[in-house]
Amino acid sequence: MFAKKAGADSVYACELSKTMYELACDVVAANKMETGIKLLHMKSLDIEIPKHIPERVSLVVTETVDAGVFGEGIVESLIHAWEHLLLQPKTKGENGDCGQYGKVIPASVVIFGMAVECAEIRRHHRVGTKDIAGIHLPSNVKFQSLAYSSVDTGEAVEPYTTEKMSRIPGGYLPLTDCFEIMKVDFNSLQELKSLAAKEPCPLSVPAVKEGTLDAVMVWFVLQLDDEHSLSTSPGEETCWEQAVYPVQALADYRIKSGDRVTMEASCQDCYLRIQNINILHLEHEMEVINNFTKSKDLLSLGNEAELCSALANLQTSRADALEQTCVLEPTEIALLNNIPYHEGFRTAMRTVLSSLAPEKLCQPVHTHCQDIEMNCGSGQTGTTPSTSDPFYVLDVSEGFSLLPVIAGTLGEVKPYSSVEKDQHCIALDLISEANHFPKETLEFWLRHIEDEAAVLQRPKSDKLWSIIILDVIEPSGLIQQEIMEKAAISRCLLQSGGKIFPQYVLMFGMLVESQTLVEESAVQGTEHTLGLNIAPFINQFQVPIRVFLDLSSLPCVPLSQPVELLRLDLMTPYLNTSDREVKVRICRSGRVTAVPFWFHLCLDDEVRLDTSGEASHWKQAAVVLDNPIRVNEGEELVLSVQHHKSNVSITVKQ
Repeated sequence: MFAKKAGADSVYACELSKTMYELACDVVAANKMETGIKLLHMKSLDIEIPKHIPERVSLVVTETVDAGVFGEGIVESLIHAWEHLLLQPKTKGENGDCGQYGKVIPASVVIFGMAVECAEIRRHHRVGTKDIAGIHLPSNVKFQSLAYSSVDTGEAVEPYTTEKMSRIPGGYLPLTDCFEIMKVDFNSLQELKSLAAKEPCPLSVPAVKEGTLDAVMVWFVLQLDDEHSLSTSPGEETCWEQAVYPVQALADYRIKSGDRVTMEASCQDCYLRIQNINILHLEHEMEVINNFTKSKDLLSLGNEAELCSALANLQTSRADALEQTCVLEPTEIALLNNIPYHEGFRTAMRTVLSSLAPEKLCQPVHTHCQDIEMNCGSGQTGTTPSTSDPFYVLDVSEGFSLLPVIAGTLGEVKPYSSVEKDQHCIALDLISEANHFPKETLEFWLRHIEDEAAVLQRPKSDKLWSIIILDVIEPSGLIQQEIMEKAAISRCLLQSGGKIFPQYVLMFGMLVESQTLVEESAVQGTEHTLGLNIAPFINQFQVPIRVFLDLSSLPCVPLSQPVELLRLDLMTPYLNTSDREVKVRICRSGRVTAVPFWFHLCLDDEVRLDTSGEASHWKQAAVVLDNPIRVNEGEELVLSVQHHKSNVSITVKQ
């Protein structure tokens, strides 16, 4: 539409998604431009001349760039465009009408990076402890983040994660100055073609601050033409996040001013890869340079990149053949780093098991007595092993979970894990072994059942569970689907006195004013779209609830104190209500735009896990109001909270 307004004779637009293609048709018609713009429901790679468009074009405009620039296939798309859709580019010194030559907007990109310390990235990509609630993590189990592991596997997985670094909880500390990673000219077919064939480019960047090396953060500047550019740096407010390359597998992550961060940058598979990130310590570098200087075969030291490439392997430790690499999602790593979560479950499980049969339980001991407790947990006490039935504990948490291993340390317990991936099973077996479990203590439940959909059933035909652990809250901050149905089945499978964890869940919320949430939830008016009528069409797809929020860093103004919105009781369902009204007192005047919410998972009346806590691996969510409500301090608003089949809705009654 901008191209048409600028005077283009013929405009073609292509869109692969049927939904978005139909939306584009409606938008173009609403703006009275349907006669001048031809919409194609296809990939640009499939456009043929003259079948789809009559002739080559003078301008291609594309915004197929993700946080890591190349992840949406811009290189492949532009190679095809230059070869099949565009007129020849203008050569230097040539004069003539721009309509006679081919050109691309954006014209080029410059990619920048910075090494940073960031505790939030660290806790989502590196397991930072060797002992979790009495369980020792052995050195032969290596946990790796998915973003890091894709480097080695060669899978077509983004080798980075993305973060809005300006909003990351706890902030970040720059350890280096900003440095240039690479430039790409989108108006050069030769450069685009050579990109994938280029060898990785070594980079060496001096540290300017002391700290812990957690990641290399990447952003870019799109040079649209000779005058206009767009930057996605953390200091700019754009729709892009930054690409984050977490640092892993270093012997030491500490860095001092004067040390160097070394890495290799490439785009060999249409992803920007930043690999082999290492620290070259200043004293180490001087020692190696001195050794090099003594050698008669020393090549010129003028090329610093060659030197850092030669030194790179000095820091790289090779994995031992007996090691088990366990690749985890960032939320799974953050869960392992959530110490209160594991200690809370350990305390609550001990409470339940001791109430059922105190004589089968190990007594809590200090860490230095850990081996004794582990032996007790596996029935290896000094007396004859008990022949009575063990406690049966089933963990049906999503993903990798250490809770069955923790349960196994508590006495005569037969814990069942529901992990699915082979590498996760092997890792749990190795952890059990390192903690002195006999091999048969921990069982993998999915190997015992024929239908994975029927996870909830008896441990044996004549036995019942002492504890069933359910995953109630998704990492996104929402209640898991069908959780109340799962709880109903679980209650039928518990022995007398057995418990579901959590036993009940409390939902909390508060009223906030947040222009950020408003603008990220729906297109506001026509001002942002420079007068074009787009909002009514795209806003058909807005969702009422925003997920994966970090309330601790969300730009917002609280207008009330937190209030309890809902109680979901998994053990005693008659206490639940499907509809509730909650009065909320306004403590600050403003416009209510959203109701963020979070949960307390009550394992029992003493142990609570807060999904908004600092160590939480869960994110939070928020209901965004269709229309903001003006409120004054001292007033009361009434919230209507409805719960039906794991779905919660919150509306404001005025």
